[in-house]
Amino acid sequence: MLRRALGVLVAAGAMLLPVAPATAASNAEPLPRAHAHNDYEHTRPLQDALDHGFTSVEADIYLVEGELRVGHDPEDLQPGRTLQSLYLDPLAQRVKQGYGRVFPRSRQPLQLLVDIKNNGAATYTELDRVLGSYRKMLTTYGKGKVKGGAVTVVVSGDRPRELMAGQERRYTFYDGRMTDLGQGGAALIPLISDNWTNHFTWNGEGEMPAAERAKLREVVATAHRDGQRVRFWATPDTAGPARDAIWRELVAADVDHINTDDLDGLQRFLRAAG
Repeated sequence: MLRRALGVLVAAGAMLLPVAPATAASNAEPLPRAHAHNDYEHTRPLQDALDHGFTSVEADIYLVEGELRVGHDPEDLQPGRTLQSLYLDPLAQRVKQGYGRVFPRSRQPLQLLVDIKNNGAATYTELDRVLGSYRKMLTTYGKGKVKGGAVTVVVSGDRPRELMAGQERRYTFYDGRMTDLGQGGAALIPLISDNWTNHFTWNGEGEMPAAERAKLREVVATAHRDGQRVRFWATPDTAGPARDAIWRELVAADVDHINTDDLDGLQRFLRAAG
């Protein structure tokens, strides 16, 4: 997905600034539908999203020289700028300070969507090893059951499905696609994500076609029946009436995660929508 020019500028600036640890609990009320796409491109990865009440954040990772480095493209990667330093360590400290919670006064969990960008099986194997050190705060799978935690890690991108499905113990879950819809299996696939433009022609201009509105609601109903959540990427993300129209339809259809790079914009929209 192409990044907006503003996102690129923010990312470049972020690489020159020290990363602020997300240890102080934000007073923002959590927004269950808010998903921060390319969260690491903000000035303060993770903390900016939490300060806006976002309950789902996305980080792209590459396995380079034994490190799970965070960045959208290989040229963005820097030694030490890792999944641990930007996300896992700050979250672990935050959960410890919050007596097992990410958000004060709320049991709302945080979804950490980890998008594997290279060497799927090898990167996942290292991710699994790393997550073992953070298992006390994580939602886990073992002995055929899911045990909820403060943070749920969902793996997207180059995800090794057979490897994940074959694990007796997992610290992660699989990000499904529309082809997985209706197949059940929420213990492995709690999330159905897909590219909006692959399934809908409506871009927010004019009325949403009735057939597409019905299709959207059927997708959500099927996923919810199976205990799964729904997210779309590539929805319009430029401020204006078209984006607001798309977001209104997503909320009306009970889509679980609304994807954006505009933290302020989505926060204001969801607060106004109640």
